[in-house]
Amino acid sequence: QVQLVESGGGLVQAGGSLRLSCAASGGTFSSYTMGWFRQAPGREREFVAAISWSGHNTDYGGSVVGRFTISRDNAKNTVYLQMNSLKPEDTAVYHCAASRAPGTVVLPTREHSYDYWGQGTQVTVSS
Repeated sequence: QVQLVESGGGLVQAGGSLRLSCAASGGTFSSYTMGWFRQAPGREREFVAAISWSGHNTDYGGSVVGRFTISRDNAKNTVYLQMNSLKPEDTAVYHCAASRAPGTVVLPTREHSYDYWGQGTQVTVSS
């Protein structure tokens, strides 16, 4: 029903930047809360960022606040994650996700609150 495809991952040196993109199709993109999660080998999936359907509300995981910025372009059915000042500990597979929860008061930050997931894109930060 809803397909999410991430792009923009790659290898970058510590201190560098990457911008991830997530293109959505097969659903009403503008009605979804969108989020980014990441998962490193042997670790649970970690909340990174979320954005409301309007783009007016955002939330970030504590480990990325001040360095990452989530945004969306509903006309393009795309959500972005701008990652600056990257650290080796940011190395993970980054997944885009969509939630049917409206997020009118509190944006969802839990994995089970999201209904659709992309396959992920690898981000590797070297020292």
